[in-house]
Amino acid sequence: MSDTQQRIDSLVKQNDIVLFMKGSASFPMCGFSGRAIQILKACGVDTKALKTVNVLEDEGIRQGIKEYSNWPTIPQLYVKGEFIGGSDIMMEMYESGELQQALSTQAS
Repeated sequence: MSDTQQRIDSLVKQNDIVLFMKGSASFPMCGFSGRAIQILKACGVDTKALKTVNVLEDEGIRQGIKEYSNWPTIPQLYVKGEFIGGSDIMMEMYESGELQQALSTQAS
């Protein structure tokens, strides 16, 4: 495992909720990342408790996260070490109530 993959692995495993995104929770740099933050807020996630990783600040992470998850797009959400998906999957899961369930132990 490369250094970048190890850094990503540590971030995913050491934080209950991690969002790899473009920008930050307070200043998303693309529409999909902004939508991901809005979905998490709608689920009751405190954005201060959320670990976000700005992939625009580190090209290694930006490419490495796609390899780590075998998922081609950003943002990417992880909950308790498990890859959830990007903003489209987050929206589908939010609408069905699955995302709230996945996050429920964190939001309470």
